[in-house]
Amino acid sequence: MIIKHETLSLESSGKNVTYHEITDEVKKMVISSGLVNGQVVISSPHTTCSIIFEEYVHDVDWNGYEYLQVDLNRMLDRLIPRQLTESDYIYPGEEHVKFMEEISKIHGDSYPNDRSSILNADAHIRASLFGSSETFIVKDGELQIGSVGYIYFVDWDQNRKRKRLCNILLMGE
Repeated sequence: MIIKHETLSLESSGKNVTYHEITDEVKKMVISSGLVNGQVVISSPHTTCSIIFEEYVHDVDWNGYEYLQVDLNRMLDRLIPRQLTESDYIYPGEEHVKFMEEISKIHGDSYPNDRSSILNADAHIRASLFGSSETFIVKDGELQIGSVGYIYFVDWDQNRKRKRLCNILLMGE
């Protein structure tokens, strides 16, 4: 039985939704683990991030976004507009703001004491809709994602540049 834990460290742009295509890294982990038959679970510990499985479309806009990402961002901007002021959404409440201010005293830069940086209700809602993990089958040593399927780690938060972690669990035989 193989059980292996891996972590990818990624950096978000802090200016817009950040997509990290992680397919090749995951495939390499499957090979190096020796996993022949089993599963790979990819998960984000961050409440404003998601793991999505989507077709790689080759075409990108002038900002480097794949066309499906552009379409997805446009749709989500209409459904879940970006939070720009404290009156756009109810979140965050005063108790949460106090909590974040206390946490920033303990953790420093990873939780900056800047109220505008937690105006990210939109990112939390988007992450809730898309979920924080995906599970993939490994059969005969290969990740079963087809020829056009790609795996993306998405940071929906657009308020500040951050280091993000992506957890990968490889399990099977």
